[in-house]
Amino acid sequence: MTRARPAAGGGRQLGVAPERLGRWLDGVATRHGAFTAVEPADDGLRITCADTTSVVLRAPFGWTPEVPLLGSFSAAAGRPRRAAVLLVRRGRWAVGVFDGGQLVVSKVDARQVQGRTAAGGWSQQRFARRRANQTDAVVGHAVETAVRVLLPHADGVAALFTGGDRGLADDVLADPRLRPLTALRRDPALDVGEPTKAVLLETPKQFRAVQVLIREPE
Repeated sequence: MTRARPAAGGGRQLGVAPERLGRWLDGVATRHGAFTAVEPADDGLRITCADTTSVVLRAPFGWTPEVPLLGSFSAAAGRPRRAAVLLVRRGRWAVGVFDGGQLVVSKVDARQVQGRTAAGGWSQQRFARRRANQTDAVVGHAVETAVRVLLPHADGVAALFTGGDRGLADDVLADPRLRPLTALRRDPALDVGEPTKAVLLETPKQFRAVQVLIREPE
C-alpha cells in the first residue's frame, strides 16, 4: 500500500496492491458500515458506506463494468498486464518493460549535468546555456534509449507510466517516434527519486496499485 496523502477537494488518496484489495475493503466495511451502493465511476468504481463515507477505486489499467461490479473490478485490477515505464530526471534516466511485477527488459543510464552556480553576469549566462545544452542532451539520449528498449514492445503494452521530472518526461515523449507509447500514457505519475535500477524495480508497487480516493463524513 502506498502512503496516504491529502486529495484535492478533501479526503485522502492512496494506492492499494490488487492482492490486498479485498482485505482492505473488508476493513473499510468494518470501520464505516456495510456498502449501501456500488456503482461505476469513470474507469473505476464508487462505493458508499452506511455512514456516508465514499470510496472511489480506479483500476490501474482501466476497467469495463461487468456484473457483479465489485468482483469484476477486483479481477480486472489483479490481472497481470504488460507495462512500460519511463523515469527521467536531470542527468539520469531509466526505462523498463514489466510483465505484472516482473521486469522483462530495462536500461538505466546517466549523463553529467552541471549543478547550479551563484556566479553572476556573463559567467552565469554562459553556465546557464551550457546547463541547458546538457539537459537537452539528456533528453536526446533518453529518447534514443526509449526508442531502442521500449518501442519494440509497444504493441503488447497496456500502458505507459512515467515518473521523475514531468517536464523532461514530456520532452522525451514529444519525439514523434514514441507516439505509439505516448498514446498509452496513464496517470498518476510515479513518485520516484533518482532513476536507478533499484528504483525502477520498485515501480510496480505504484503502477499496479488500485488508486483509492476516500472521503469520510465530517
